[in-house]
Amino acid sequence: MQQRPLGKNHGGLWEFPGGKVEAGEGPRAALVREIEEELGARLDEAALVPVGFADSAPGAGAGLVILLYACRSWRGEVRCLEGEAIGWYAPGEVSALAMPPLDYPLAEQLEKVLGQGSI
Repeated sequence: MQQRPLGKNHGGLWEFPGGKVEAGEGPRAALVREIEEELGARLDEAALVPVGFADSAPGAGAGLVILLYACRSWRGEVRCLEGEAIGWYAPGEVSALAMPPLDYPLAEQLEKVLGQGSI
């Protein structure tokens, strides 16, 4: 998990690292790019496994959809490049962290999928 920078929206809260999909980019390519920018690690798109998604409530302003992927292998050393901190947590511990609202359903889905041994 990555702690958001203090001066940004949801500053200080823990989140799943990642970011926005840019024009002409697919979700997996965006995640590969964002993880390299935020954590310095290089992912292989083929190693990404879909876990779940969360979306904002209807009428809650601009629609937001967050896709969650799991990846068990990467190249490079994971380090904090853009956030306040990074932390490694077991799936059952993630829901106890202070997170932005849409990260809670993602944490629940991750725990459920990993508990079934699917990834």
